[in-house]
Amino acid sequence: MSTEAVSMKGRTVQGGKLPEDRSFEVIVVGGGHAGCEAALAAARMGARTLLVNLLLDNAAMMPCNPSIGGPAKGHLTREIDALGGEQAAAADGSTIHIRMLNTSKGAAVRTLRAQCDLRDYHLWYRRACDGQPRLEVMQDQVTDLWVESGRVRGVRTRIGSVYEARAVILATGTFLGGKVHIGLTSFASGPLGQVSAEGLGASLREAGLKVGRLKTGTTPRIHAASVDWDVLERQDSAAEPYCFSHWGTPRVYTGYACHATRTNDETHRAIRDSLDRSPLFTGAIEGKGPRYCPSIEDRVVRFPDKESHLVFLEPVGRDSVEIYMQNFTTSLPFDAQVRMVRSLPGCGRARIMRPGYAIEYDFIPPTQLEPWLETKAIGGLFCAGQINGTSGYEEAAAQGILAGINAVLSTRKEEPLVIERSLGYMGVLVDDLVTRGTEEPYRMLTSRCEYRLLLRHDNADRRMAPLARRLGLLDDERWRVLQGRWDSLDRELERLKNTRIRDRRLLEKVLEGPETGSAEPGVTAADLLKRPGVTWEMVAEAAPPAARPDPEIVERVEIEIKYEGYVARQLSQVERMKRMDMVRIPGELDYSSVTGLLNESRQKLEAIRPRTLGQAGRISGVTPADIMLLEVFIERLRREMDHGRKEKKEE
Repeated sequence: MSTEAVSMKGRTVQGGKLPEDRSFEVIVVGGGHAGCEAALAAARMGARTLLVNLLLDNAAMMPCNPSIGGPAKGHLTREIDALGGEQAAAADGSTIHIRMLNTSKGAAVRTLRAQCDLRDYHLWYRRACDGQPRLEVMQDQVTDLWVESGRVRGVRTRIGSVYEARAVILATGTFLGGKVHIGLTSFASGPLGQVSAEGLGASLREAGLKVGRLKTGTTPRIHAASVDWDVLERQDSAAEPYCFSHWGTPRVYTGYACHATRTNDETHRAIRDSLDRSPLFTGAIEGKGPRYCPSIEDRVVRFPDKESHLVFLEPVGRDSVEIYMQNFTTSLPFDAQVRMVRSLPGCGRARIMRPGYAIEYDFIPPTQLEPWLETKAIGGLFCAGQINGTSGYEEAAAQGILAGINAVLSTRKEEPLVIERSLGYMGVLVDDLVTRGTEEPYRMLTSRCEYRLLLRHDNADRRMAPLARRLGLLDDERWRVLQGRWDSLDRELERLKNTRIRDRRLLEKVLEGPETGSAEPGVTAADLLKRPGVTWEMVAEAAPPAARPDPEIVERVEIEIKYEGYVARQLSQVERMKRMDMVRIPGELDYSSVTGLLNESRQKLEAIRPRTLGQAGRISGVTPADIMLLEVFIERLRREMDHGRKEKKEE
């Protein structure tokens, strides 16, 4: 830093070069799921990193349901783990209840969901950050960005400290301008009564970034002793051992169950009677809420013919008496919440310990970001998590690790890491945000992913770990474990493809099911395994291996072989899309000069400025005809440039 004064919003810091303890390579603002993953990734890549958090005791806090995983979200957690992140290990270290979801459906949508002890989960992240070399953790509130000549230089905090960095990552969660609503009462607050972050939102606006408002919410928490558990439907943890991390130890969990109840006419009447005091329906809330996780009052109003809605009562910790009411988010007045809760079967005497609420907060519309999560307006400034318009711990953590990686790569002037849509749910998530934007809290869904058969829960390691190894995020021991696993998988796949079953009696025994069909002697074991109803166990009786593989290898072998044809078709689709993504769009292209473009398309292309033809085609409202015109125009530009270079060379 020069000896010139540093000025931010009229406040000036005099003096010479900042001392070493105020100068970093990367600064992360916010210590939630995104912030912790960003800071850990940056430090593990060797960058001197500072993590500034409002309160050290809320690191990776779980203000909504303390659960990790579920469709698409569990896929993200597995990818974060394979990329060298912490979320899967934190989930495994705090799990009290776990299940594999969608087991009756195809392999593409199967994934884990774990109920976690929220305190143990937080402490796992806290220990990871506190003990990470090259990472310093500071409790303070960042109020200003220090920006010079279009690049971020550092931050200023509430207590007047100035920190310098070559890259800054904003991971502010729902704290930025946070405002809580309970009925017609509202007040400045972060989630669960934490202090809101004020000042930084104004600094972002002054720096030229557009800032909007979104809304999310949470449910009442009730006392476990006030629930009549005997009348509720019990859902125990899985009997099979599971874990999220590729390096974890699968376990069976007992002692903690989830329970199901349902709303009824009385519940719905209590809600309708209170809508005149609802901040959602009186206009008190400006921000738009999540479409795929609406409040219970929103559900009752939108679906008046639906007689009841399922509600899960879920534990939040081993030593906690609080129970989270999944699918019962509300911002109605407290007296209405009491009436609603006590109308549910099993909850007639329930005591609310924490009321449900809605929370509004500032976010940055994500079309202002590059595909590597750096802002287009300010070089070196990255954003991750709910500030980008997403919801969910898994979405936040995924963006966090990518922002941490790319912040470090930017300081080294290396090419950024951009995950392709065909490589990971992470890629789908970021591409959706920066290309299509969002006007409501974005939630990752399997239906958003066009290549979901390639992006399964079981193969996240093969997709992401090689990247982590190249970036220095996987050590030798973890890499050795993965290589051993892949070798076992490949050997078993090769064995089944090269083993022919010639004994007709053994063949008939394998195919004795009604849907398996018939086959002539000499068929390969792999071809048999492709048949409906045929399992690896059945094939192994006719073609036994020298040593039985681990259960995980057996499961992966079945998936690889049974879906081989479908996977091949998706790979051909990927190749076609890659050809579009290889056509670069000049950054300075004047879209008004492209004759024939629809006005809406031209405006969106100018606003988002896609980097490739493939990305342009994914912008909502841009038609295939627009892409054809754009492709012809770019090709003409390329030929003109080639011709100009040729003439210059001949001169």
